[in-house]
Amino acid sequence: MPVKPKLGQNFLKDTAAIQRIAAALGDLSGRTVVEIGPGQGAITAPLAANAGHVLAVELDPAMAAHLRAEYPADRVTVVEQDVLTFDFAAAAAAAGKPLLVAGNLPYYITSPILFKLAASHAAIERAVLMVQREVADRVTAEPGSRDYGLLSVTIQMYGPAQRLFTLPPGAFSPPPDVHSTVFRWRFAPRFTELGVEEAAFTRFLRQAFAQKRKTLANNLRAAGIPSPAAAAALAQAQVPDQARAEALPIESLAALWRSLQTILLDEPAK
Repeated sequence: MPVKPKLGQNFLKDTAAIQRIAAALGDLSGRTVVEIGPGQGAITAPLAANAGHVLAVELDPAMAAHLRAEYPADRVTVVEQDVLTFDFAAAAAAAGKPLLVAGNLPYYITSPILFKLAASHAAIERAVLMVQREVADRVTAEPGSRDYGLLSVTIQMYGPAQRLFTLPPGAFSPPPDVHSTVFRWRFAPRFTELGVEEAAFTRFLRQAFAQKRKTLANNLRAAGIPSPAAAAALAQAQVPDQARAEALPIESLAALWRSLQTILLDEPAK
């Protein structure tokens, strides 16, 4: 079956890695698993053998037809669709419990898929995903590290992400130009715990990390927040004046957001 490079098709052929990915999802008995981009079905096989049902979301019509011919419909439902338009909430409702997700994500749309999963967090329990190694470095990065940034904080706000293992290009056909890393993401959103509002805090994070080399105070000022308000919020949240967003844990960023909300709401009354 011809490979379509524009769809980011690099098929996993390492049998040990395939089994490790399926095992990393945990007990699949009676569960519905959504597989993103199953391609030729390498990971589909162990999922179908152990899960209650697999929803294989495949964009390529030729691959979708291959999967339908390969797997019985009572075990695997092939959904010929772009995963960015897939309704995870409806699938979870039909399953009667949160979904498990697996996939070797196409490199060219990795971030949009991760954000789609984050937006669908209420429908998902956990995911085991393969991405480019550099993306996994950013997703799982800790505050103060070189790779810590907006993607790290955004993903980790929806639950802990744990690196599992890394594969060389030779584990795929055709081999990509990069190494790939598998990570597990457990969905446990922290918005309520940290006292922040999801949409507003997400916008604040984009402002805070807008320019990596600028201080947090400068980024907030560039976003239109008055300097006195930003300075007061930094002091109230016990964040140093010259701090950069990349140095702060999620807890400190949430404390700063809460302080800003209080100060900005109080300003008109002064």
